[in-house]
Amino acid sequence: MTSASAAVDASEQGGLSKKGLSAGSVGLIGAIVIGISCIAPAYTLTAALGPTVSEVGVQVPAIILVGFIPMLLVALGYRELNKRMPDSGTSFTWATRAFGPWIGWMAGWGLVAATILVLSNLAGIAVDFLFLLIAQVTGNAGIADLALNPFINIAVCLLFMLGATWVSYRDMQTTQKLQYWLVGFQLLVLVTFSIAALVETANGNAFDATPIELSWFNPFAVESFSAFAAGLSLSIFIFWGWDVTLTMNEETRGSDKTPGRAATITVVTIVVLYLLIAVSLITFAGVGTGEYGLGNPDIQDNVFFHLAGPILGPLAVLVSLAVLTSSASSLQSTFVSPARTLLAMGHYGALPEKFASVSPRFFTPGYATIVSAIVASVFYTVMRLLSENVLWDTITALGMMICFYYGITAFACVWFFRKIWFTSVRNVVYTLLAPLIGGVILAVLFFTTLIDSMDPEYGSGSSVGGVGLVFVLGMVVLLGGVVVMFWQWRKRPAFFRGDTLSRAVASE
Repeated sequence: MTSASAAVDASEQGGLSKKGLSAGSVGLIGAIVIGISCIAPAYTLTAALGPTVSEVGVQVPAIILVGFIPMLLVALGYRELNKRMPDSGTSFTWATRAFGPWIGWMAGWGLVAATILVLSNLAGIAVDFLFLLIAQVTGNAGIADLALNPFINIAVCLLFMLGATWVSYRDMQTTQKLQYWLVGFQLLVLVTFSIAALVETANGNAFDATPIELSWFNPFAVESFSAFAAGLSLSIFIFWGWDVTLTMNEETRGSDKTPGRAATITVVTIVVLYLLIAVSLITFAGVGTGEYGLGNPDIQDNVFFHLAGPILGPLAVLVSLAVLTSSASSLQSTFVSPARTLLAMGHYGALPEKFASVSPRFFTPGYATIVSAIVASVFYTVMRLLSENVLWDTITALGMMICFYYGITAFACVWFFRKIWFTSVRNVVYTLLAPLIGGVILAVLFFTTLIDSMDPEYGSGSSVGGVGLVFVLGMVVLLGGVVVMFWQWRKRPAFFRGDTLSRAVASE
């Protein structure tokens, strides 16, 4: 037992227990690498940079900084909770300890729903970039169109899912070794891409050379509140995934401190990388609507692909390979969170006992991993056959789910530590102010998105009975969780009575 956990009041630790995972198999560097992989910077920013430019122009670095704030504040709250209660259930476990089983169960549902559905999106993106890469290498543009065939698309997507499931099922050492290569390659290409853009600009070869100014980094230079709102909403997507470092806490060396440090370092690393890429590409291409301008709507769905040629020349194919690597590696690392949350929910009796089973050979949540893969595969197949708009609107609706469970966890930190808020300046900052402000920001974003998504024009423009499809899908996911929760309450009342995981409050 570590000195930190030994200092915790006995009632505070009551109910928490290990689950048979491979303890000590992940170090600080491994956790950071897996965290970066889950965020998938190459895949995320190539799709997010263009639309953000169309909203705020050269103020993109400022928006990235604004979006970084709530993620950092929430990450600090996660770190404090993990110090006291290192448990693979993270949001589920911590919210249950702070607020009781009902809110805790829904926090777990929010995490699982978001991550499982994003798995299907990542697999779909990997398929698109696989065929795009093959088209680039062979010089046959028609190959890229194969991804539009729903049957070919689904078949290849399921193969990606199968491969990611196989790696995730195996021990964490396998996951780490694979991610070192995938993330290392991705980061090397992104940094090279950014530096090459700066060099080309310095050599007078930029498409629309735009001198760097300090005002780009000033959030107060953003002209409207709507732009601020766009930046905060953007942060949900471009920073989301760092909490995977916490769900590995029972498998991490120094489980009370290392995961929290990894989460903070991951978020800071990503914001520095995003700022480098944004500044270099704005400097090279400008924010106009010309052929390669970042404001050109024809290139905004895949900025990196369109700028790779002018910046890297014959090495442009590396950028497409990096985005493919990014989505494929994130597909594998994203399995970590839902599998371990489902494991914890099964372990504490919030779900069927089968979810609590751990592979006797690999010491991983084998059953939960397979269930996650099957659900994600079925979801992608059904949505892809129904309509691609439905699939993308579902992914958009997941922004609400992310705000939902991040926000609950942030407030859980505030409430759990309520007795020791004012015992030190550190506690005031890390257990009260940081998670409270982060949670309030996410709550505002949640309700803002909820209201805005009722507009039929929101997302793809699809609607059901005059109500936006994004709102309908978001409500289906949330209310579906309520239905499943009441079903589990009838089947497993012990958890909902607090018998298997009790409420607690932190003490000095």
